[in-house]
Amino acid sequence: MSTTKKLDTHRKALTLNLDPLIFGSFAEIGAGQEVARWFLVVGAASGTVAKTISAYDKEVSDDLYGSGSRYVSRQRLDAMLDREWAQLLSQLGKTRGSQTRFFCFVDTISARNYAGTNEAHGWIGLRFQQQPGGEPHDVVLHINLRDPTNILQQEAIGVLGVNLIYAAFHQTQTKADLFEGIAQDVEKRIEIDFVDLSGHAFEAWDQRELLVHLVLTGLAEAVCFPSSNPPLPPTEALYKKPLVLAPGYFVHVDRVHGEIHTRMLASAIRQLQRESAESKAPKGFFCLTNASSSANEPSLEASDLLCRIDALRSRGGDVLLFREQELYTLADFINRYTKDAVRFVVGLSVIIRTFEDRYSKLDGSLLRALSHLFAQNVRIYAYPMTAADLQKMIQSISATGWEWTETNGLVSARQLHPASPVGHLYEYLLASRFLIPIEEA
Repeated sequence: MSTTKKLDTHRKALTLNLDPLIFGSFAEIGAGQEVARWFLVVGAASGTVAKTISAYDKEVSDDLYGSGSRYVSRQRLDAMLDREWAQLLSQLGKTRGSQTRFFCFVDTISARNYAGTNEAHGWIGLRFQQQPGGEPHDVVLHINLRDPTNILQQEAIGVLGVNLIYAAFHQTQTKADLFEGIAQDVEKRIEIDFVDLSGHAFEAWDQRELLVHLVLTGLAEAVCFPSSNPPLPPTEALYKKPLVLAPGYFVHVDRVHGEIHTRMLASAIRQLQRESAESKAPKGFFCLTNASSSANEPSLEASDLLCRIDALRSRGGDVLLFREQELYTLADFINRYTKDAVRFVVGLSVIIRTFEDRYSKLDGSLLRALSHLFAQNVRIYAYPMTAADLQKMIQSISATGWEWTETNGLVSARQLHPASPVGHLYEYLLASRFLIPIEEA
C-alpha cells in the first residue's frame, strides 16, 4: 500500500487509461456520469473506455434492463451488470479477448433530490477479469451518501468509482488493501454498509468478516446480519418499520443466556404490539458493538464479534452490529430509516450504565444524551434482573448510590432507586413513560 496509497484520483484514472490490457464500459444511473467523466477528462480515454451510458429515463432503463424491480436496488444492479457484461464480451470478445482484461462498472444511485427529502444511497457494481479470458469477478457495494448537496455527492461517487476500478486491478491482496483503496479520500463522505464479492480471487474471503471489517475500520455506521437470510444493507431491514432493539455485550453465548436474550426481545415485541394500534408487526434486532463490557478490557476482535453474532443468529435472532455503543447514537442511526415507534429493551445493567456514563463526547453530559435519545420516537423497555446479578454488575463498574428492593429474587425498574439528584431524573422518566418496566419475565 505504500506506493499505491499516494496516487490521487487523477493519477489512478490516468494509470488505468494508459494500461493497454484494461478495457471496459460504464453504465451509470443517477448522480450524473461522474465515474466515466474522470476517465474521459484525464486523457488517453480511448485506451480504457469502450462505452459509457446513462439510462436516466425509466422506460429506457426498463427496456435495457427489464422492469419489475426498484430502480435503486440490488436487483436492478445485477441486471445492469449482466446485460453490460454480455454486450461487452459479444462485441469485443473475439477481437480483444485474448489480450484484454475486461471490466464493466455500473451504478444506480439516488443522490440528494432538489427538496432534500429522499434517502441518499445507491448500489455500485464492478465485474472484471484478472487475466485475459479469465472468469469474471464481482464486487457489489451498497453505499450511503453523507455530503449535504447533490453536487458534492456526485463528486464523491466519481472518486469512489475510480478507486474501486483501480483497487480491483491493483489492490486485492488483502481485504484491508482493497477497502483502504476503495475508500481513499471519501472515508467521511460515503458509508459502505454492504459488500458482496464473488470469483476465485475472493473464495477465501468470508462475507461476514468483510462486513465486520467495514464497521471496525469506520467505513460503516452499522451492518446487518439476518438470522435466516444472507446479509443485506440496514436500510432494507429497517425501512419504515416499528422496531425493537436489544443492545448488549452478549458475552455469554451458552444456551441458558441465549434463552434469556431471546425471551427478553420477544417480551418487548409483545409489549410494543399491545401499545400500538398499527397493523405493522414490529421487527426485533439484537444490537452489539466492538466495545468490551469493561473499561479495563480491549475492544473486541472480529473473531469474538462473529462468535457472538453467530450465537444470536443460531437462535433465530436478527443482528445489527454498530460502530458506536451509546444508545443515542443507535437511535440517530435508526431514525434515518423509520418514523415508526422505536423501542430499546435492556436489562437493568444497561440502565445503570446509561446513568453512570460521563458522555465525554457531548457538551451537557447526561442531560444532553438523554434528551437526544428521547427527542424523537424512542422509548426504553426495562427488563427485570436478578438481585444477585445486579449486585455483581454494580460492583464490576464501581457504581455507587444505587439501592433496590426485590420480589422473589427479581428487581424491576420500579424497584431500582438511584441516589439524588439522578434519582429525580430517573423517577421523571418512569412517570413520563420514557422508561417502561416490562413486568413479563
